[in-house]
Amino acid sequence: MIHQEGEGWRLAWDGAHQPFAVLIGGEGWAAELTLAEAEALRAAVADLVGQHAALVDQLMAEEAIELELERGVWWLAVAGDREQWDLRVVLTPEAGQRAIEGSWPAPASVAFTRALQQLGGQP
Repeated sequence: MIHQEGEGWRLAWDGAHQPFAVLIGGEGWAAELTLAEAEALRAAVADLVGQHAALVDQLMAEEAIELELERGVWWLAVAGDREQWDLRVVLTPEAGQRAIEGSWPAPASVAFTRALQQLGGQP
């Protein structure tokens, strides 16, 4: 079992808890994900944060940016400036399955993203 949390975010992984082995959470909300959903989220967040990092040198200090990414069942967005950003995620699964919508404000979004990337070898 892996459990990490900080102000405004939470992430847990328990391989024995099937089918929803990963828990993500923010201020006042939490949702359980399957391993496949968690891995798809991890990869999509890494790509989106990478896109933001590639653009920060092109932004002026007071300039804001919003980037969106849609991949599979996930829609994600980061919105902020060079230094900090919010992260929003929406899971839109196939018919008959649950849907999830959540967000993390800065700086919780950065901390959650780092913790999620550390799970790369887990889920």
